[in-house]
Amino acid sequence: MPTEPDTGYDPDLGRKFIFVTGGVMSGLGKGITAASTGRLLANAGFDVTAVKVDPYLNVDAGTMNPYEHGEVYVLKDGGEVDLDLGNYERFLGVDMTSDHNITTGKTYQHVIEKERAGDYLGKTVQIIPHVTDDIKRRIREAADGSDVCIVEIGGTVGDIESMPFLEALRQFAHEEDDDDFLLTHVTLVPNSKNGEQKTKPTQHSVKELRSIGLQPDILVGRNEEHLEQATKAKIAQFCDVPTEAVFSNPDVEDIYHVPLMVEDEGLDEYVMARLGLIGEALPKAERDNSWRELVTRERDGSVDIALVGKYALEDAYMSIYEALKHAGLEQGVDVNVLWVDSDEMRDTHTERLREADGIVVPGGFGSRGTGGKIEAIRYAREHDVPFLGLCLGFQMAVVEHARNILGWEGAHSAEIDPETPYPVIDLLPEQYDLQDLGGTMRLGAHDTDIQADSLAADVYGADACTERHRHRYEVNPEYIDELEAGDMVFSGKAGNRMEIVERTDHPFFLGTQFHPEFRSRPDRASPPFVGLVDAVLEQVAKKEIQA
Repeated sequence: MPTEPDTGYDPDLGRKFIFVTGGVMSGLGKGITAASTGRLLANAGFDVTAVKVDPYLNVDAGTMNPYEHGEVYVLKDGGEVDLDLGNYERFLGVDMTSDHNITTGKTYQHVIEKERAGDYLGKTVQIIPHVTDDIKRRIREAADGSDVCIVEIGGTVGDIESMPFLEALRQFAHEEDDDDFLLTHVTLVPNSKNGEQKTKPTQHSVKELRSIGLQPDILVGRNEEHLEQATKAKIAQFCDVPTEAVFSNPDVEDIYHVPLMVEDEGLDEYVMARLGLIGEALPKAERDNSWRELVTRERDGSVDIALVGKYALEDAYMSIYEALKHAGLEQGVDVNVLWVDSDEMRDTHTERLREADGIVVPGGFGSRGTGGKIEAIRYAREHDVPFLGLCLGFQMAVVEHARNILGWEGAHSAEIDPETPYPVIDLLPEQYDLQDLGGTMRLGAHDTDIQADSLAADVYGADACTERHRHRYEVNPEYIDELEAGDMVFSGKAGNRMEIVERTDHPFFLGTQFHPEFRSRPDRASPPFVGLVDAVLEQVAKKEIQA
């Protein structure tokens, strides 16, 4: 008789697991709560990794509009993932792979491919056990080699899309030892009109969890203020958890202060005690305190950086906002990001940009807003405003030079104008025969050689860099010699690909085909962003002297 085929499920992989679910409503900050927990455990000496579960049917986030789901974050292996992976990398200080993002589409695709290949030997393929086993396998494989794996289940408890993952979680809880599994549930604790903290939404959310066989070990209440002790006691009584397992996560001005808030609440100590890790943790006096020191560092003054994009949504440019913040931390100043809608730039760009100390033009796809981005680049060039262009911003800097310096009327990217007489930006050669859009761009970490004695070399302090990419188009090699005939220089290259552009007639004008924002960390700010803020500070100092 044939035996049941191997589903790939290995119950011996991984160690300690913390699952984080959300209730009442989406957007409560499950990811920041999970990342903050991980930061505190890392401070205590543990190797921590994270997994984000996204219940949508997309295989990955690569084809999603930023209005739908925020920015598409790119990992070093080219994985296009949910923006929460960016928070995990920034908070934990680790580089993740696409294996750390699990989607319904990815799981179902794998199970169906196995069914088509006959790997299930004629068995009826079902959600249980085949899909749930695949989910558990992925989580355990991603956790392999770490002390603690934090798993965030996207969406809200009760969503139909999340049910297979919550069922896998229920099974997971039975398969792990009690001190190897912890379930944290993040809920909203709203205020009534008279200011009373209301617990009923949390009660109903936990009831929903318990109806599918899950009992939370920790409850984190989101409110503008700290939860009152009476509120914690009421939640504990009705949700069957100890009062000391109910924690506050109040609003803060900076998400990097959340680890400090939950540490002050004692969340890390409770988690370690519940997982039996107290004896293995570093003594409190020896724990890494650099995060607290970094994010509470005094800043002297502020600068204004204009971000010229077409998505009026901060989440669409989250990594850029954070990279500017990191650069400010390193330079000891606050960075105020001024939103400039590139769709409305044609007639108002001078007025919108004249108060900015620096300009960033980010990446993007499609024609909308590109005219405004070109105008912003021209303004930065003509008025000596420190400028940083990223991906499409880099490409539009080349277009602006071709049009306004070289006089090539109609010069453009072939992506935006296929009939342009001067396609200074053209499709990558390997892209011509591709049919699928998902996962087919030039993605992930690639090396760039940097020209000596250039602005780029000064910014990076090296003759090479490794940064993450996400693009289909590049500078057309047929035009490079003519483009470089004047004050434009391609100072970073990867073979025959142009990766960095700068101007020799400008105090700070830098464009990168790659996305340096994806590798920026609070304690390791991205060099191009640090260079931008440094140039801004120099310009501001000069203006103050002249005044």
